[in-house]
Amino acid sequence: MSGALQVGVIGAGSFGTALAQVSALGGHRTILLGRDPVQVDAMVQSRHNPRYLKDLELNLLVQPTADPERLRDQALWILAVPSQSMRGVCRSLRQVFSPGIRIVHVAKGLEIGTQKRLSQVILEELPIASDAVAVLSGPSHAEEIARRLPTTVAVASASQSCAEFVQDVLMHDRLRLYTTPDVVGAEIGGALKNVIALGCGIADGLHFGDNARAALITRGLVEIARLGVRMGAAYSTFSGLTGVGDLVVTCNSRQSRNWSAGYLIGQGRTPSEAVNEIGMAVEGVSTARTARALCDDYKVEMPIALAISDVLFSGKSPLVAVEELMTRSRTHEVEELAQESTVDWVFA
Repeated sequence: MSGALQVGVIGAGSFGTALAQVSALGGHRTILLGRDPVQVDAMVQSRHNPRYLKDLELNLLVQPTADPERLRDQALWILAVPSQSMRGVCRSLRQVFSPGIRIVHVAKGLEIGTQKRLSQVILEELPIASDAVAVLSGPSHAEEIARRLPTTVAVASASQSCAEFVQDVLMHDRLRLYTTPDVVGAEIGGALKNVIALGCGIADGLHFGDNARAALITRGLVEIARLGVRMGAAYSTFSGLTGVGDLVVTCNSRQSRNWSAGYLIGQGRTPSEAVNEIGMAVEGVSTARTARALCDDYKVEMPIALAISDVLFSGKSPLVAVEELMTRSRTHEVEELAQESTVDWVFA
């Protein structure tokens, strides 16, 4: 890739705004599509997003709009919308999609009902080939990207050239991107870590201490990898940025919506009260529901994820859920996980 490109960012939330700024810093004319004309007009007039990352002054190459027509003939679309909105957003953009556009999505969730990964949803709703779709994932708070704090993530695609294209557009001296072909692993790691982060928040809200949080992170990672491998991911992916990296930052940070919602639940709020108080999408809640269905579909044992689901949707007390986890029958730590996957590791 050489020279400036036309880039479209769909979603004017915190992550979409941060990535629009990153794209513009690379010299690319960047359309930032928001759904609320009032919010968009405020961005145009003030060069600040009035709802998210309010202190960030938008680069002049960032062009906020509420008109999807301005997304035509872009080189790259960055889909930064909540997971449960992905299908509807893609469907609404069919009329402005044109051949040659590549897409990278940054949502971390699974679709309720279908249990599908979001790249699968994109492929169903837009006339695009799998080798033109990528996923960006890893330990990355939008606030820190916007402040140009050093951040490292991974971009996964079935196509090396697509992954490297996204890498070239977004990588700069404070944002480093690695490439990987393991789309399944990246999406499962990014989605399920939010469920474990909810559990860590609940434990912290109950003042259970560092030991409990470390155990949840470690055993939670085992559950994520167990499911991911069964779905076709490479086991080694979960020791990387989209696995343990994303899990650690989300489970340990008060910037995390999922940890924060869990903390409120641990402090006595109901799940609905906690989500309402956060005021933004808490992806782990919907993913916890989907995780239960995937456990059944793939015959995978995930006691932590199921316990969190019981707290969220079955009214189980967090204290009872913890007691049941701690008194499960004895087992060994060594896992019988497949070391081979269907992914052909041809680039990194």
